[in-house]
Amino acid sequence: MGGNHSHKPPVFDENEEVNFDHFQILRAIGKGSFGKVCIVQKRDTKKMYAMKYMNKQKCIERDEVRNVFRELQIMQGLEHPFLVNLWYSFQDEEDMFMVVDLLLGGDLRYHLQQNVHFSEGAVKLYICELALALEYLQRFHIIHRDIKPDNILLDEHGHVHITDFNIATVVKGAEKASSMAGTKPYMAPEVFQVYVDGGPGYSYPVDWWSLGITAYELLRGWRPYEIHSATPVEEVLNMFKVERVHYSSTWCKGLVALLKKLLTKDPESRLSSLGDVQSAPYLADMNWDAVFEKALTPGFVPNKGRLNCDPTFELEEMILESKPLHKKKKRLAKNRSKDGTKDSCPLNGHLQQCLETVRKEFIIFNREKLRRQQGPSGQLLDAEGRAGGQAPGKLQDGRNNNMPGHACSGGCSS
Repeated sequence: MGGNHSHKPPVFDENEEVNFDHFQILRAIGKGSFGKVCIVQKRDTKKMYAMKYMNKQKCIERDEVRNVFRELQIMQGLEHPFLVNLWYSFQDEEDMFMVVDLLLGGDLRYHLQQNVHFSEGAVKLYICELALALEYLQRFHIIHRDIKPDNILLDEHGHVHITDFNIATVVKGAEKASSMAGTKPYMAPEVFQVYVDGGPGYSYPVDWWSLGITAYELLRGWRPYEIHSATPVEEVLNMFKVERVHYSSTWCKGLVALLKKLLTKDPESRLSSLGDVQSAPYLADMNWDAVFEKALTPGFVPNKGRLNCDPTFELEEMILESKPLHKKKKRLAKNRSKDGTKDSCPLNGHLQQCLETVRKEFIIFNREKLRRQQGPSGQLLDAEGRAGGQAPGKLQDGRNNNMPGHACSGGCSS
């Protein structure tokens, strides 16, 4: 009987905030620019998720707290079939946590590196699914700014999901962002122009350019322009002026026409909305309701017999990580038992101030609890354009009231 009791899922108080102890850590599966990702299982419901965790001190030192808060603020107001959706966010003394949909199909970059050949049919469906996601973001005045194969995950059936909102931005209608962000190989010409001479700024069309670059790379195995992260901006702009994109003679004319319109250098003439894409002759036969419902079978389905990611992530976590996640509980208990201060460091006082600011301003989120409060009618999606019913008001004005205050701005980077 004792054994039977030990296998019963724990019961947590519905009013208790979700925390690290509510999850069982299964394995590490990846790392991003300032966070790591592992597979977790919620102890009470047994549901599986991906958990991204970011060390507070490292984020402060690298001046990345604002990006984390921006990503949290944006994601808590979104839910869509082709996004990686946020379920919970919480914190402890060391880390900030984001628990999101678990997608075991791997990212498109991984499959490109595995020399997967994506057929025209597969990429055609990807374009449609991503177009629905971009239109949804546009309705919330959001520019993702980093659409690329690395940030597009596949579920086990092969459907795409956009992730990584840490450099996304919120704009007011036609207002245009004026800062440079994103990965160079996927950035639109107008972004580079802003960097050189201020330019007129850029807006939603930058994501549709990135969609075109991504689709081209999936089909051909390389990008249309030989641009790398280290390529000088002036060289990139010259490339746009003098080089022509070469389309494969084996691709159908309709596909080439669509890619040309996505890769139009003038943002005013570029396809940059769902309506624009839907009007392309190449997509005239698409059943968009079926696309949204994931009723169409993707042309590529990831291997279900293995984890579609680099296996070295787990080894790094186990061997190289100085503060491994699976030892967190003991480590925090030990730290809490100490009543002395840490070693004296010139930045220690300022760092403590920054850590306290992060603790106070961190955005706690629980979609499960939110759904219980809203009831059956509290869906975030509506029927019109699949665009969502819970319009997060604080996103609409382009301001983030949950950003860390002056105590942490700029001065925390060493």
